[in-house]
Amino acid sequence: MKEITISPVTRIEGHAGVKIYLDDKGEVDSAHFQVVELRGFEKFLVGASIEEAPRITPRICGICPAAHHLAAAKATDLIFGVEPPATGKKLRELLGIGQFIHSHALHFFMLAAPDFILGSDSPPETRNVIGLARHSPDLAKKAITVRKFGQRLTEAVGGKPIHPVNAIPGGMSAPLTEGKKAELLVMAHEALEIARGGWDIARGLLDGVDTSIGAVTTGFMGMTRGGLHTICDGPVAMLRADGGRIGSFSGQEYTNFIEEYSEDWSYLKFARFKGGDYYRVGPLARLNIVERMGTEHADAALAEYRERFGTVAQATLAYHLARYIEFLSSCERAVQLLSDPGITGTEIRAPVGAVVNRRGVGIIEAPRGTLIHDYTVDENGIIERCNLIVATCQNNYGMDRGVEDMARRVVENGTLTEGAANRIEMIIRAYDPCISCATHAIGRMPLNIECVQKTKGDKTC
Repeated sequence: MKEITISPVTRIEGHAGVKIYLDDKGEVDSAHFQVVELRGFEKFLVGASIEEAPRITPRICGICPAAHHLAAAKATDLIFGVEPPATGKKLRELLGIGQFIHSHALHFFMLAAPDFILGSDSPPETRNVIGLARHSPDLAKKAITVRKFGQRLTEAVGGKPIHPVNAIPGGMSAPLTEGKKAELLVMAHEALEIARGGWDIARGLLDGVDTSIGAVTTGFMGMTRGGLHTICDGPVAMLRADGGRIGSFSGQEYTNFIEEYSEDWSYLKFARFKGGDYYRVGPLARLNIVERMGTEHADAALAEYRERFGTVAQATLAYHLARYIEFLSSCERAVQLLSDPGITGTEIRAPVGAVVNRRGVGIIEAPRGTLIHDYTVDENGIIERCNLIVATCQNNYGMDRGVEDMARRVVENGTLTEGAANRIEMIIRAYDPCISCATHAIGRMPLNIECVQKTKGDKTC
């Protein structure tokens, strides 16, 4: 058995592994994306009061806590049979936008950009955010500025910068003050100018890059409202691989259309359409599904993007450009909402009484894709069952197949160079997986890439 280990892999959120099996000629027989930690939130939420779910679930992850906060809050709305007032909905959207700005800026500028700006074969000691800052200090400063805005927006609207608390059953617990609105609007305009200027970099990021790497053909799933890009409010649409519409759902209807399953090489769940077709979620999926972003500059960028990749893009690396277009749109939408006089209204929560429905399913679009929180409670609102389906699980098939495609391209004579290993990691990074959201580990468990030699007659590989 031949084993090649890279430890740790850089620029992913959480811990995972890749195992490549070689035949006796040193050629790739198969390869898999593996996650071996145990997921636990669905179990230890059982027995908690449902109103605690929006406070507990943000602890799943420090990168995308607002997404879990909002999905849980939407589920509690349904259980108590209430609908937030208009200002409450606007504040929730603004909180979600803060999450998108922070998360997309982090991934695009700090996790993905070093591969393209510095080169995927550049030395690993410089192929990182520090190397990027030395190479392009102005770009690094702008990335920090927009991330700061995303965090400040989360803090001002959500109550805390990391694990927000203000989204509660029926709406929000605190209004946005005029003073905070004025402060945030100045920052939003600055972030928008940075995002607009950065499109010149983003649009050329994949120039000269083979965008067929990490190839996988799937359907897609994402939220839209009348063809408009949305993150908080609207049905979830489903596309076949050829772009044909399958249908849409909201709430607990999701179980009629998608199913979860497992494979023996990973503890990370998989998801697919019922009937066996595979799908992906996230920026690439959302841009395939929507007709327009709904903001001026992002719509112009979307038109350029579609000229290059078509209306239904399958290229894995196109995730990077799709992600940037969402980042640009989020900055524009932040300016719109913060310019709305109604955003500082004080009618932010509907009255909440006893449990009305024993089951509530909250669905939103997290930065990485469609997020589903499904809770069943007893008559007193105590959680009896919890199921969480995160974007990384839904993209698990795409990452797994993309890893094998890349491995077949870069493994030569049974060897895997450092640069070749990084190109495999690039396929994983394109999805911006959040393993912290999808699984939970105790201790340090870095991602390893193992290359295993299969010998004749070996039945275990």
